[in-house]
Amino acid sequence: MTTLLSTSHVSLIAQSCALAVQGDLNVNAAADVAAAGVKWLESARLTDVVLDFSGVSKASSAAISVLFEWLRACHSLGIVVTSIALSAPLERLTSLAELDALIGSPNAEA
Repeated sequence: MTTLLSTSHVSLIAQSCALAVQGDLNVNAAADVAAAGVKWLESARLTDVVLDFSGVSKASSAAISVLFEWLRACHSLGIVVTSIALSAPLERLTSLAELDALIGSPNAEA
């Protein structure tokens, strides 16, 4: 387990084949979290990955933006997203925004 980014509000952790976000992923942290995740995806030489947002405490469009940025990176790098885990607040937001079909299908293009 490697901490890629840590602030007082949010942390990004990489495990062997997973990226996990924990805390309050708000608009102030989104660009840094997205960039750190993409950098790790580019350097990790993975064939598949799990994207774990189950530790995100609040529903935020910023968190969804980070997820889509990582999905685009995975697609361009040829990395298969085997699963996406969302916290309950993010699940409600994606359902409300009618994005759950895109997120529920890891191989869908973002």
